[in-house]
Amino acid sequence: MTERATPFYCPYCGDEDLRPQEEPHAAWLCTGCRRVFVVKFVGISVGQVSR
Repeated sequence: MTERATPFYCPYCGDEDLRPQEEPHAAWLCTGCRRVFVVKFVGISVGQVSR
């Protein structure tokens, strides 16, 4: 399993030109809007789905 989840687009502006950043850990830089963000996997829900 990889340490870093790879995003396909910026969640703020939608640009697809993303570059890995060293700080903070596992961050991404969007070259379109210059924002730095982190993608974090939280988990899988295994609870019952109400109908």
